[in-house]
Amino acid sequence: MPGRTWELCLLLLLGLGPGSQEALPPPCESEIYCHGELLNQVQMAKLYQDDKQFVDMPLSIAPEQVLQTFTELSRDHNHSIPREQLQAFVHEHFQAKGQELQPWTPADWKDSPQFLQKISDAKLRAWAGQLHQLWKKLGKKMKPEVLSHPERFSLIYSEHPFIVPGGRFVEFYYCYGHVPNGGRVYYLQRSQPPLLTLMMDCYLTHTNDTAFLQENIETLALELDFWTKNRTVSVSLEGKNYLLNRYYVPYGGPRPESYSKDVELADTLPEGDREALWAELKAGAESGWDFSSRWLIGGPNPNSLSGIRTSKLVPVDLNAFLCQAEELMSNFYSRLGNDSQATKYRILRSQRLAALNAVLWDEQTGAWFDYDLEKKKKNREFYPTNLTPLWARCFSDPGVADKALKYLEDNRILTYQYGIPTSLQKTGQQWDFPNAWAPLQDLVIRGLAKAPLRRAQEVAFQLAQNWIRTNFDVYLQKSAMYEKYDVSNGGQPGGGGEYEVQEGFGWTNGVVLMLLDRYGDRLTSGAKLAFLEPHCLAATLLPSLLLSLLPR
Repeated sequence: MPGRTWELCLLLLLGLGPGSQEALPPPCESEIYCHGELLNQVQMAKLYQDDKQFVDMPLSIAPEQVLQTFTELSRDHNHSIPREQLQAFVHEHFQAKGQELQPWTPADWKDSPQFLQKISDAKLRAWAGQLHQLWKKLGKKMKPEVLSHPERFSLIYSEHPFIVPGGRFVEFYYCYGHVPNGGRVYYLQRSQPPLLTLMMDCYLTHTNDTAFLQENIETLALELDFWTKNRTVSVSLEGKNYLLNRYYVPYGGPRPESYSKDVELADTLPEGDREALWAELKAGAESGWDFSSRWLIGGPNPNSLSGIRTSKLVPVDLNAFLCQAEELMSNFYSRLGNDSQATKYRILRSQRLAALNAVLWDEQTGAWFDYDLEKKKKNREFYPTNLTPLWARCFSDPGVADKALKYLEDNRILTYQYGIPTSLQKTGQQWDFPNAWAPLQDLVIRGLAKAPLRRAQEVAFQLAQNWIRTNFDVYLQKSAMYEKYDVSNGGQPGGGGEYEVQEGFGWTNGVVLMLLDRYGDRLTSGAKLAFLEPHCLAATLLPSLLLSLLPR
């Protein structure tokens, strides 16, 4: 069969012939969107600047007809279709990206939400109003044909409307036994970091909808089961074994949405190492940090993406997310009157807390660190995620906030006036210096803000002020919100990585609006102020304290 012959040839070309590492299964069965000759020829011809564009394009006719036409065309050109004819084939058989979606405005969207009135600064209030309008731009729902002809789409059907992040990311993030890396068939074997339980907690806080919790509690349990069954590792320390989790995607082939880049990167390695590289790249994408020195450090080639080793590290943030989820699940089951399940998750949380303390926590430094399974030691580089347990309230030491503050001071993180950098390593990867990302600001700001320490709360506010002004200043210049920002040059849209910086942008807008809601009565749009180191805060607070003591 010609298709089978092609697959065998491709395996040999990719170094997976006799004597090589066994091929891993593809991310899905589609011979258009996940693997096969059609995907290979189109992506390696680089018809589009971004490989993701092609695998997000719907088919115009049934996939069998598309594959049959392609097979005949490819055979006529000895399996190397000229670029111009390949372009014509794609134009005829595929629709433009995004055709399967239509605009949607959330039913509960209000033109002037109440929180806007809490923002004292008039310029910030007007800006927040404009950001609030963006939810309508990012709101989408699927056309009926995605349900009636699912085989023609890489997009996975959902009856419910959703908010997309923006830019190149025009899909939803949904539960499928786990929350896939995105709502596309080629993402199904990669998860997102496990935050679904926290989403339920946020929903309950605002609605008190216990019936919805009862209906969906088993879905939440499914996600945690996914991590237990598929991503658990045992770490032995001082005669004890601790169970923790890692990012790990044992599926083969190049990532369909970055196909040509993955093939070209694999060409730099011995043939037998290529499948392992592609699996590690997928694990890096699963982490959300695609890509970073965080996943390269400790390997034979820490300066190249070809040395990626995501699955060899036990990440702080992942385990803090799961620790938080286990505590929430225990609370949920108690609320629903299921004491046995509440006890189960309380024990799991207790065991994870012990593992975090034993394996990831460093008392001398005052932070948690990723653990290298191969080197059997911590990665002591700075990342904002080193403080995720503070944000997740997953610690037992009451003095941890004070230690975290000292950790930030010792690494001079509080001297960055435009945002907390993602790392202190400049590699050209997007999850490294000088980029700053909204979710990481949130981890540190809310981690400190929750502490009972006044000093930590004041630092949290100043970090929030810095981030708000960076976003506001860039918005004034560009009339856009971005997925990441460069904090090295006065605050600009970020760069680096595999694609151009994206506009939109869901989590950036969300964090800004959250900070404006929390600190709206204090935040200002004016010129940036030099950051006050914590030891100066007493001097800052002293005048107001003295005024309060004067006779009225």
